Amino acid sequence: MRAGHRRAAPLAALAALMLAGCTPALPESVVPGTEIMVGWNGELTSTNAAAAPTPGNVDVAEAIRGDFGDVIEGEFVPDEGFGTVTIVSDDPFTVRYDLAEPVWSDGIPLDAADLLLGWADTVGLLPAEAGEDGAADDAADDAGPEDAADPPAPPKIDEFARTIDATWPTPRMDWQTAVKASVPAHVVGARAFGIDDAMEAKQAVIDAIQDEDAAALAEIAEVWNAGFELEDGAQAPAELLLSSGPFQIDDITTDEDGQGVTLVPNTSYRGLVTAKVARIDLVPGGDDPLADIGDRLDVVQLRPTAANREPVRELERVDFTVNTSHDGTVWSVQLNPAGVFGGAPARAAFLRALPASALVERGGGEWASAYTASTSMVSAPGSRAYDIVAEDSGFTAALGTPADDAAVDRESAGVAAGSRVCVLYDRSSEFAVGAFAALRDAAAEAGWGVTDCGSDDYQAALEQRSWNAVIARVPIPQSAAQIADQWGTEGTASLTRNADADRDALIAQLSQTTDVYEAREVRAQIEATIVRAAVALPIAANPQLTVIDRGVTGVSTRNGADASLTSGMTQWEVVP
Repeated sequence: MRAGHRRAAPLAALAALMLAGCTPALPESVVPGTEIMVGWNGELTSTNAAAAPTPGNVDVAEAIRGDFGDVIEGEFVPDEGFGTVTIVSDDPFTVRYDLAEPVWSDGIPLDAADLLLGWADTVGLLPAEAGEDGAADDAADDAGPEDAADPPAPPKIDEFARTIDATWPTPRMDWQTAVKASVPAHVVGARAFGIDDAMEAKQAVIDAIQDEDAAALAEIAEVWNAGFELEDGAQAPAELLLSSGPFQIDDITTDEDGQGVTLVPNTSYRGLVTAKVARIDLVPGGDDPLADIGDRLDVVQLRPTAANREPVRELERVDFTVNTSHDGTVWSVQLNPAGVFGGAPARAAFLRALPASALVERGGGEWASAYTASTSMVSAPGSRAYDIVAEDSGFTAALGTPADDAAVDRESAGVAAGSRVCVLYDRSSEFAVGAFAALRDAAAEAGWGVTDCGSDDYQAALEQRSWNAVIARVPIPQSAAQIADQWGTEGTASLTRNADADRDALIAQLSQTTDVYEAREVRAQIEATIVRAAVALPIAANPQLTVIDRGVTGVSTRNGADASLTSGMTQWEVVP
């Protein structure tokens, strides 16, 4: 399919192969001549997604970077084809990051230098400000590379240089993903120090980190943060396009419609699952990608709207596949715990008066069935943690079960009939508009005086905090740090600004919980504090649709915000 659209390999790809000295054969799983066109609205601005984690950069990194595994819906899923991660000591807390035998697409093995570089980023030895003009020289004059806190001692390297043992000051929830090989250390060393020999460049990186050489680390930080950026319209140097994942970048094009990225199988990849398609093009989706599906495009991802319901239905009728997943965010009603909602009983009575199912029906319209109901603000429906959180949080009894008489419930909370509740929502969102209508009707039956405070400038109105309640779509937090940001006392992304010392302590405990089962229990306790505060009513996860041509199979979409489509590309196939 689309075999006739293949182009000659550009100079960047040819140069990468020349660096390897020979051209390895394609994996046996690849069907020559096959091609899939994906409608993509991302943009690749850097091949170091750790330094520039934009959606487009993360999409491509998922295809071209190997790692120890991914956090999917809050829990780690390992990739032992890349290596293994194990705790080797609880006191002090020490983790071994052990590579299998991955190699970069230029034939240079991944080793301890690549892992040390990732470790240096995690502990703050490569701050972004070091990459700004003049900052590198300033950093070189400092007593050390980090002033705010002393970083841990550099990890130990094994004799075969494929394993590092990192000792952390305290146990950490993210121990499996704390070290990544985001970019080639030999490229960083070459660009930072002008060293041509790959192994010498790697050693220079190792020496800088082990010796805690402030001047050398400043040079490395400059390359780490800015050295992998891609210039608009310019041909990317081959060393910036090196891959350790199942695919590698073959071409990057830009025109008036946007940017396109061509991915081809990485012939040096040694992972467990290799590509099946000879070429995948990420191309601009255009104004109406559904009109191009089956013609210009084979796969498109989009949000469900009233306007696209009928076109999607027609495609389903002729055997196009439509996958529904969620985008890693949840719709909720959140309350400002002041004024009419200054007391928890009043907040609980208001939230109990709102049937989440009605908000979904009015908000989702014909797409209502695509919205997965949720009773959690800190776990994703369908995840392994969700059932534990939903069962233990107390949500159903406290907020999820309507009172026998909602008006009496309000009166019992000491709130007079007709009390004004200013509800903010985004007028540009179909879901929010419909959900508000359902909220207004339900609250009116209970005697609340709901005022329409919808805004065309939702973000500005949100920050003004003149609202009592808000219909908000917020990220489902994956990590303890993200939970702290949304629900901690000092959280910068907190909508409710509800301070809770017990919750803060539980979040701190979660950040140091290394056992996945214990983590679920602690997450449930965090949710319980949100339920007791009665400041939020989770409604449903926000859906996204993936429409797939009849000629393509194996496309599965991962829930969440990160690389939801590109994460499974090794499984894609063209139907004969």
